[in-house]
Formats: sequence, C-alpha cells, structure tokens
Amino acid sequence: MSSMRTLLAACLLLTTGGTAWAQLPDVEADKLETDKAAEAGPADAQKPEDEVPLTVAPCAQALPNLRTPLAFMPGEVLEFELDAMGAQAGKMTMRVQKQQDGQIPVQVEAQTNSFFSKVRRVRGTATTYLHPRTLRPKRYVEDATENELRRKVEVAFTHKDRAVTVDYQVGKRPKGQYNYTYDKDGLDVAGSIYLLRQLPLEENLSVCFDVYGVRRMWRMQGQVLKREEVTTPLGQFKAWHLSGTAVRIDRPKMKREVHVWLSDDARRLPLAAVGTLDLGAVRATLTGVTRPGEKRQEAGGGKEDMKW
Repeated sequence: MSSMRTLLAACLLLTTGGTAWAQLPDVEADKLETDKAAEAGPADAQKPEDEVPLTVAPCAQALPNLRTPLAFMPGEVLEFELDAMGAQAGKMTMRVQKQQDGQIPVQVEAQTNSFFSKVRRVRGTATTYLHPRTLRPKRYVEDATENELRRKVEVAFTHKDRAVTVDYQVGKRPKGQYNYTYDKDGLDVAGSIYLLRQLPLEENLSVCFDVYGVRRMWRMQGQVLKREEVTTPLGQFKAWHLSGTAVRIDRPKMKREVHVWLSDDARRLPLAAVGTLDLGAVRATLTGVTRPGEKRQEAGGGKEDMKW
C-alpha cells in the first residue's frame, strides 16, 4: 500500500489515519529482517523459538449484516488533517464518486506538508471500488510518490475464492505479484472505513476482518468500547469509540494499535482515528464535510484540539 500506511495505522485508518507517508516502516522492517537473516549463522537459524511458527487466530465470526440506508452518497467529501509526533504532517481527502460499472469508487488522496516533507515526503492517491450492497471491494489501486520514488499497486479481490491478487511496481524495478487468501471477510484500507460506518454499532460489539494494506494482509480484531462525547474542530458529537489491533498475518509480531471514533448519527462520520507507527502516534482528524443537499461543515478559524 504505497501511499496508505497512515490510513493503515489509523483504519486498519482510519488503517487507514492519513494515508501516504506511513508506507515506509514495513519496507524498512522487511529489509532489516532480511539483513539479520543473512548475517545469522546455522546455529542462529535453529533456535528453538524459530521451530514453532507464530500464527494469527482466525476470526470467530464474520462481520454482522450492514445497516441501511447507506450513511454516505456520491458527492460526499471528507477532509482530514494528519498529525504525527505532535506536529501537523499533511492532509487527506476521501471522495465518494458516482457508480461505475456497478461499483462505488471511493478515492483517497494524501499529501505531506512542507514541514513534514523534510522527514518523509509523500503524495499519493488510492481508489477502492465497492459493491453497492455489501461494500466489499472488487478492486483497489494506488499510485504514490515517496521521496521521488513512484509506487503503483493494483489489487483484485475474488470473493468466491476468498483470494487477493496484488500486482505492484516500485520505481523502474521489475513488476511483482503477491497472492493471498483471507478468512471470512476481505477488505482494503480505504474501503474498510465505509463498511465500518454501516455496522450496527453497539457497546461491546466485536468485529474481525482481514484487510489489505502495504502489500500485505492484516487481521483486524476490534471492539466497540462505548459511546462518548467528543469535541472536534467541527463541534461536539456523540460518538462510538472503536478500538482494535491489526496483526500482519505473515508476521504476527508486527502489530498496529488503532482507535476510531464514528459519529452516532445517520451520517456515521469518521471523526478521528489514532494509530501507532515507527514515528509514534499518528492521528487523522476530520476538519471538513461536504455532502449533497447539506450545508458544508468546516473547522473554525482557530485550531482546536480534539477532546474526549
């Protein structure tokens, strides 16, 4: 998921808080572990702890039936401010587009600001194509540039076989492919937020699903904690607080903690998401909402910290 690591950290945003620049940590982790394996001698390769591979527990049950009608519609635009290490890092926009070939496209764009670009410079777009009734993805595509290196990914979901095919290319290197299967539900980091908005949220509701991000599959285990009163740059809301942990299926020691707040109203707005990365805490905060037939909502003149 070349541009989506914050969306992954904060979903996983909202997996999926922001998206783009959080792509690098796992790339670095992969390289680090490969280097360590190359340096390890035969004795190191036979350590007892390596003899029993770690596994990720399967989901106890599939996701519940979705609520109707949909909380979003074509023309909805959500704008987020991204923060990392306590500093503003960039912006992200999520747009619901008109149906194409029987699918609902949702486009996510993210870009770091000039300040954070000194640490990690990323500009990226991802689009998921969702079934209008089940909100399961058929396709997911990314096109991102990180520190001048372009990364492209195209993902195909075959739900009949619970299969995920990932075609990717980094820079001018040869194209590559990964093939995965998922347990009960297979989503992507961009579309997962829209599916979460349709769940019949209630206290103690448990959710579990597999989600594609960063060219890997992750198992997301989460729970609705409670309904809270939150103050955001857009005002005060009653909101459901969801907490969970995303575990990389092929490397269970790699985990991402995620917290998401969804408004407890018909719109089920993703008000904020907080995730953990190598950078520390990463947060995406909703600062603008545009919906057909409704007055636009945006943050006031002064920056207001979110309170809960």
